[in-house]
Amino acid sequence: MTDHVQEQEMEIEALKAILMDEFEEIHPSESRLNTSNRCFLIKLSLQDDETDESSTSPVQLGLIFSHTEKYPDEIPLLNLKSIKGIPSSDLKFLKEKLEQEALDNLGMAMIYTLVTSAKEWFTERFDKDTDNDNIEEETTNKDEIIVPRGEPVTVETFLAWREKFEAEVALERAKVLTESTLATTKEKKLTGRQWFQSGRASSRHHAIPIMEGSNDEDDDDDFDDDSEDDEDMLDHYLGEKFDSSNN
Repeated sequence: MTDHVQEQEMEIEALKAILMDEFEEIHPSESRLNTSNRCFLIKLSLQDDETDESSTSPVQLGLIFSHTEKYPDEIPLLNLKSIKGIPSSDLKFLKEKLEQEALDNLGMAMIYTLVTSAKEWFTERFDKDTDNDNIEEETTNKDEIIVPRGEPVTVETFLAWREKFEAEVALERAKVLTESTLATTKEKKLTGRQWFQSGRASSRHHAIPIMEGSNDEDDDDDFDDDSEDDEDMLDHYLGEKFDSSNN
């Protein structure tokens, strides 16, 4: 035999742990259900964070339920109320939808399943409207912004701009070339002292080219001339010695 009371208590403890502040027990007279059993209220809104949903959400739904004696082998007692901004026609449609889902889940704890289904429908139904309101608000704000407009571009204005731009670029390049030329000229013009200290004088002295064969031949010619002169002087000396000895 199924212990319905125990299953119901376990489900209530699980809902408290999962839904936390969204879950609360209310008096049966507030539930508008025809029962004296314990009644509970689950609040649903479009926000999932820990902010004050009652002040930030444009719409808010209250799902009220109470276990019957044989729940979950019977569907629970259900009621829906608009906490903020939900038409009665939507409440009627959603209640019928949840009762049908409850019949499909007989024999198992189903409250959290119904809460999930209600939240999905709730979000799909009202989140689009909220997005549309935000879009309209953004559109209104954009319309209020005055965007400054410049002079419209034509072929004539574009050609004039391009000519001016190319002239500025050419002028800038000319300045760069002039500065580069001046810098090179300054580097080339060295004082005598700077030229000497740079080592170019010594390098130039050692780098005097020697014409092939010219110096060697000159040296050989000079040597030959010197040798002939020495021989003439020796012959003249010997001649004089010979004459003096004969006398």
